[in-house]
Amino acid sequence: MLTPFSAGKAGAIMMLILSQVDFIQALPQGVRDANYASLSNSTLTPEVAVKYTQVEEGSAQILPAPLTSPDTTGTLATSLDTAGRKSSQPFPTKVIPSPTALVTVTFTKEVLRARAACAPDTIETAAAPPPLGINTPSTGNYVATSQLGVDAQSAAAGNADSVSPNSPNASPAAAPVIPGSPPAAAAGNIAPASTPQIGSTAAAPATSGANPATMPLASSPMASAPAASPAPAAAAASSQASPASGNIFLAVGRDAPPANIARTADHPAPRQGIAAQTDPISTNKFYANFFLGSQTQPTWTHPYSVSWSRGSGNAQSYGLSISHIDDEQKAYAPGNPPQYYLNPNGIQSMILSAAELAGSTSLSMDSLQSFSANVNLHPQAGAGPAVTFPLVQGMGFVTGKYSGATPVIQSSVFFRTITRVQEFSGSGGQIAKFRFVLEDGKTWLVYAAPEAGSQGLTLQVLSNSRVQATAPFSGIIQVAKVPAGSSEAEAIYDAAAGGYATAADISGSVNGASGSYTLKWTKAGISSDPSPLVMFALPHHVQSFDPTTGRLKTSLTLQTTTKGVATAVLADEWILVEQSLPIDMDFAPWDPSLRSRPTLSATARRIINEVAMSEVSQDIDAQSNLDSMYFSGKALSKFATLMYTVNDLAQNASLAQAGLTKLKTAFAVFAENRQQFPLLYETAWKGTVSSGAYVTGDAGQDFGNTYYNDHHFHYGYFIHAAAVIGYLDPSWIPANKDWVNMLVRDAANPSRDDAYYPVSRAFDWYHGHSWAKGLFESGDGKDEESSSEDAFFAYALKMWGKVVGDSNMEARGNLMLAILTRTLQNYFLMEDSNRNQPPAFVPNKVTGILFENKADHATYFGLNTEYIQGIHMIPINPASALTRTKTFVSEEWTRYFDNGRVDQVAGGWRGILYANLAIINPTASFNFFAQGNFQAEWLDGGASRSWYLAYAAGE
Repeated sequence: MLTPFSAGKAGAIMMLILSQVDFIQALPQGVRDANYASLSNSTLTPEVAVKYTQVEEGSAQILPAPLTSPDTTGTLATSLDTAGRKSSQPFPTKVIPSPTALVTVTFTKEVLRARAACAPDTIETAAAPPPLGINTPSTGNYVATSQLGVDAQSAAAGNADSVSPNSPNASPAAAPVIPGSPPAAAAGNIAPASTPQIGSTAAAPATSGANPATMPLASSPMASAPAASPAPAAAAASSQASPASGNIFLAVGRDAPPANIARTADHPAPRQGIAAQTDPISTNKFYANFFLGSQTQPTWTHPYSVSWSRGSGNAQSYGLSISHIDDEQKAYAPGNPPQYYLNPNGIQSMILSAAELAGSTSLSMDSLQSFSANVNLHPQAGAGPAVTFPLVQGMGFVTGKYSGATPVIQSSVFFRTITRVQEFSGSGGQIAKFRFVLEDGKTWLVYAAPEAGSQGLTLQVLSNSRVQATAPFSGIIQVAKVPAGSSEAEAIYDAAAGGYATAADISGSVNGASGSYTLKWTKAGISSDPSPLVMFALPHHVQSFDPTTGRLKTSLTLQTTTKGVATAVLADEWILVEQSLPIDMDFAPWDPSLRSRPTLSATARRIINEVAMSEVSQDIDAQSNLDSMYFSGKALSKFATLMYTVNDLAQNASLAQAGLTKLKTAFAVFAENRQQFPLLYETAWKGTVSSGAYVTGDAGQDFGNTYYNDHHFHYGYFIHAAAVIGYLDPSWIPANKDWVNMLVRDAANPSRDDAYYPVSRAFDWYHGHSWAKGLFESGDGKDEESSSEDAFFAYALKMWGKVVGDSNMEARGNLMLAILTRTLQNYFLMEDSNRNQPPAFVPNKVTGILFENKADHATYFGLNTEYIQGIHMIPINPASALTRTKTFVSEEWTRYFDNGRVDQVAGGWRGILYANLAIINPTASFNFFAQGNFQAEWLDGGASRSWYLAYAAGE
C-alpha cells in the first residue's frame, strides 16, 4: 500500500512506476493522481528524489542527476597477480643434486602428515632397494647447462668462424667422418661392446668424461643424402593407427588411474558452494572465481563480465553485477609501447538481484561443465535460490531465472532515463522490454518473459540506482548492451529474446588435412521452441565459420577485453573448419612450406654425432628426478628428442640405443611413481596432481601443480617423451600406456564418458587455446604465459596418439594445432598487421601474459626482453614453425635482437633465441650451434644442442 512519506526525511523522496498500462489504470483514483508516494526506509536507496507520474508506453522517464557520483571507472589492478607462482625461470640454471636413494613411498594420510612435518629440504622418505632393471642413481652434483660437448682445448682448436651450410669453401676433411655407428673407443666417445638395435634390452654402455671436439661445418647439411630409416619396429608402430571415428571426441579411457597412484579424498583448495554433481569439476575454466576465495572476483563470458556484488558499490547490492568495457575505457601503462593494457573491474553497469537478497545472501554453483555453469544466489545458506544465472561462454544475454522472488534491477553507474517499450511477442510468448540509459550515456536493454500462466513484470523506480518489481515474479529477465551507434542491435536482440543457452557440447571430425568442430548449445526459454540463440563469436571463430554459419552472422558487435571485437551470431550451433591440419608433421624438423625434413647431409650428421656423444653421456636420472614435474618432464623430453635426433636424423642407431636405455630407466621412476613428490589422484576436484603442496604446505610448489596450474605444460613434456620412446621401442608401450594416458586424461580428457577427469581441463575450445591458472582466485581471470608450451602439448598429444594407434587422439592433436595456429597469431603473437590487440600494444610483438582482462608484456620470473619473448618460443619443436610465422619471427627479431643484440643475451636464453632464428635464417642458426667455441652456458637445461643443429640444418 502506498502512503505519504514521513516528513522527517530530508526532501521529498518520490517514486516512478514503470508498468503495463492496465496496472496503472487499476490503481485507486487517489493513489493514481497523487503527487508523491512513499517507501519504507528499509527498501530505499536515497540517491535522488523522483516525482511520481503516470508512465505511458514508449515514453522516456528522465531521472534527476544523482547526489552520489556514478561509478564509471571501476578499479585498475596494475600489479601482477602471482598467486601460486614463483619467480623461477622455466629451466634449471643451478647445480642440481642427485637423490641419494630412490623414493618408494606408500602414500597414505599418515605419510602425508609425517612428511608435512619435515622441512622441505629434509623430507624423510622410505628408501627401498630399486626394482630389477632400475639403476640406482649415484650421488654427486650435476650442472644442468654445462656438459655440452666442447672442452677448452677442442674449442681453441676448432673453427669458430661462421660457415654457411651451402658454402663451397667448407672443408669436409677437417674431421673424420662419423659413420652410422659410433667409432672405436676413444677419449670422450661412448664405446659399447656391441651395436644393439633400437628396442633391444642391452645395458647402457660405460661413458668417459672427456668431450669430443666440435668440427667445422663443411657442406650443406641438407644435401641430398639417403633418408635415415627408423628401426623396423618403430616404423611399424607409426602405421598401426586406424582411421579416426566420425566424432573424434571419444574417451581416452574409462578406467581408474593406475594402481600405483595413491588416492586422497581431500585437497588444500576448498570447494566453496559447489553442489554435488556426477561430472568432475573443471578447475581451469572461466567461472572458477565464483567458487574461489571471496567469490566476488569477475567472471568473463565475453563480451560481458559478471560478478557477485556482495554489498559493494554505490548500489550496495547482493545481486549479480554485469559489465561491458568499451575499447576507449582500456588503461595503458606509460611508455611506448606500453608494458600492459588492462580493463577496469568493478563497474556495476547493471545488476540483476532480488528484494530477498541482503547481507545473509550466499552463492552456490551447480552444473559445472566445460562451457557453462549455473550461479545461484540464496537469501541465506540452506534456502532455495532467489535467482539462478546460467553462465555460458559467448552468451548474448545475461539471463536471470526467477521462481517467485521479487526482481530488483540496480546500477552503481545510475540510471539516467528509463523507457518502457511496448510488449511484443517473442520466443517466450509476451515479452516486456525496457531501455535503460545510464549516467555514462550507455544503453542497456532488459527483457522480461513470465512463465506460462504467470503474472507479467511490473517495475517501480525506488531511486536512480534501484528499480524493483511490485510483486514476486516467475520467469526470466535478460540484460544486453546496445553498442553506441548501432541501428540494428535492438532488432537482433528482440529476435532472440526469451531464449538462452544453458550448456554446450563439442564434436568434431577430420578428413585428410581438413578438420571441423561443432559447438552446439543446449537452450531453454519460456516457450518450448525459442528462437535461435544470439551468441557472440570471437575473431578466430568468424575466420573459420563454414559457409552456413557465416551466413548467420549479424551486424551486432561488442568489444571484448583481450580478444578484439566479438560478433553476434543468430544460431543454435556453429560449425568451424580448419583446412590445413599438419597431418604430415612428425618428429623431424618441419616447415609449412618444406614440410617434414627427415634427411640431413653427411656433414650435418657428422657434426651432430660429435655433439651427441657428449649429450648422450649425461646423467639423465640426475637431470630428471627432481622435485618438479615441470623440470623433470623438460629433461625427459629433451633426452627423448636427442635420442630421436641421433637415431633417425644422425643415423646412429647404436648411440641412440645407449641413450634410450638410460632414458627408459629415468622415465620408469615416474611411471612407477617413485619420484621425489609422487603423484596423487585426488577425488575432491578429480585429477592427478603432484603431492608437493600436500607435503610442503606451499601452494606454489612446482608452479602450483597441486592446485592445477600448468598441467598441460608439465604433462605435455612427459607425453612427448613417451611418444618418442614408444616410437623408438614399441615394445615399451604396453607397460606404460595407462600411465601416460592418465596424464592425457587429466589435462585433455575429450569426453564426459570418462568419470575420473573433467572434459578438457586446460584447452578452452571457445577461446581456442589453454588457460594455465588453476585453483587461484584472480582479479583478471584465467591467464596463459607460454603460448609455445600450449602448442607443444597439442603436438605431444598428436604424436602420442600416432605412436599408440589412437587415431582420434592424433586427430584432436592436429585439430588443436590448427586452431592454436589461428588463435596464437590473432591474440598472442602480434604481427604488425594484427587488428585484435590494441595498436599501441602491438609493437611488443608478444602479449607476455595474456589474461582474460588484460595483457602484460612481462613474465612471472622477470622483465628481461629475452624472458618475455623467449617464453613464447620454448621448446623449439616441429610445431614451432607452424604457429610462429616467418613474418612474425622476422618482425620480432628486427624489433629486439638484430644487429648483434642477440649476442648480448646471457645464458641459455641465447640458445633459445638462435634456435628460433632457424625459422627465418637456418644458416645463421646452424653456424651458431656448430661453431668451435660454442659455450655450454648458451644452452638451457631443457635443450639439446644436437636437436638445435638438426632443426637448423638448412632448407
